[in-house]
Amino acid sequence: MSKAFTRENDDDDEDDGDDGGLPIPEGSKNYMTPHGWRRMRDELTHLVKVERPEVTAVVSWAAGNGDRSENGDYQYGKKRMREIDRRIRYLTKRLENAEVVDPSRREETDQVFFAATVTYAIADAGARGEDATVRIVGLDETDPSRGYVSWISPIARALMRAREGDRVPLVTPGGRQEVDIVEVRYEEIPMEPFVAVKSLWAPNVK
Repeated sequence: MSKAFTRENDDDDEDDGDDGGLPIPEGSKNYMTPHGWRRMRDELTHLVKVERPEVTAVVSWAAGNGDRSENGDYQYGKKRMREIDRRIRYLTKRLENAEVVDPSRREETDQVFFAATVTYAIADAGARGEDATVRIVGLDETDPSRGYVSWISPIARALMRAREGDRVPLVTPGGRQEVDIVEVRYEEIPMEPFVAVKSLWAPNVK
């Protein structure tokens, strides 16, 4: 790792942490779809080439404006720099350990593996309930609003390796249920570019 992303010795006494990502199960690979890998790579590129240089420039400017302990721009800039560096380290490690699986390239099968899109129904008192669809993705790709669930989630673990027509047990905090697998398919995930969120912090740099 470049020295640019190691702890700086000025006011950097906070714990870097792990950026809050879900830990990869011991002995497992960091499975990702091409969509997830691309978004993480684009975010890393943006942080390294755009956001970090901008914040570095502001911190350098603010450092020359008197007492740093009373300098809000300097204090916030340093805090933001730590956040950026922590995120850069996290993304770098995740991408280095990634095992990219393209669902559109998998041989035709009705068995559930990583990157499958699965339609299922909860079996209620032996009868089939309302259908729901999930896509099994990487730990950093989950999006409940789209039905993207990580491969370590309870529903993904219940579905994994089963086939269309199977009924499998699903254990949740609410109890044990039965799940009917209605359809299994593998399809390309639409690529969506990473969109940087513009910071509301805008110091008056002159």
